[in-house]
Amino acid sequence: MSGYVSEFTQFITELKAAKPQLEAEQRKGRAIWWDKQPLDVKERSEQDAARVPQKPYPYSTN
Repeated sequence: MSGYVSEFTQFITELKAAKPQLEAEQRKGRAIWWDKQPLDVKERSEQDAARVPQKPYPYSTN
């Protein structure tokens, strides 16, 4: 079974061969949305102070 390659693996291999810039674009997108610099202590404490407490069940009308 060492010669078996799934259809998904074949698809990904062909996609990467057709678009060599794909991984760089993925890293760029990840940097925009996920890889954030940690907040400094002062900024974090300001955000915590501005937080509004939430009711245990927000859909309650009482």
